[in-house]
Amino acid sequence: MLIAKELNVFYGNIHAIHDISFDVQEGEVVTLIGANGAGKSTILKTVSGLLRSKGGSISFMDSDIGNVAPHNIVKLGLAHVPEGRRVFLRMTVQQNLEMGNYIQPHGTLADMLESVFERFPRLRERRKQVAGTLSGGEQQMLAIGRALMSSPRLLMFDEPSMGLAPLLVEQIFDIIKELKETGVTILLVEQNARMALSVADRGYVLETGRIVAADKAEVLLTDEAVKKAYLGS
Repeated sequence: MLIAKELNVFYGNIHAIHDISFDVQEGEVVTLIGANGAGKSTILKTVSGLLRSKGGSISFMDSDIGNVAPHNIVKLGLAHVPEGRRVFLRMTVQQNLEMGNYIQPHGTLADMLESVFERFPRLRERRKQVAGTLSGGEQQMLAIGRALMSSPRLLMFDEPSMGLAPLLVEQIFDIIKELKETGVTILLVEQNARMALSVADRGYVLETGRIVAADKAEVLLTDEAVKKAYLGS
């Protein structure tokens, strides 16, 4: 579904991503793990068109998206739940969700809203509430709901557990499992490596902008180097 080859991304003179290649197959949950600054978020921003790679290629559903504008990438079926939620703070919950539906055919809004509200009853309760007054967990639900309003084939999560209490982290990962069961393919960036690998099929380990390991999730969970560096054991 997604194939990235030899990506190189720079922030000015800083070479953030070095010749990175990876793929995501339809129906999989694939996770990128690594320390802060390893380049995980940069990869997602590059895939979604917010950053550009110098050379290499990105293919989604057999379409080259390396130079496609971000809003057109969303139209192809790839949605990005960004780090820090990034909801529209001065808009209501429902208005935020409606923004996620703008690319969908006319007449789909009501059904899509109902689908999101069924998945997130808390958002239904707060549909008229301004997003900036929501809790961190509620904002994360809203960011996920907004992405789902575009009916994505591939959903990218960037640090969905950041700043959330442990109980809310469990809820967010339960949502990721449920989405996988409904057929949504997921590319997950997550600081909590153990949680990420527990829901993933495969994983890539990044260090300073390079992939240093790639394997099935259950293999990475038992890898001594990975355990020592990222799993607290």
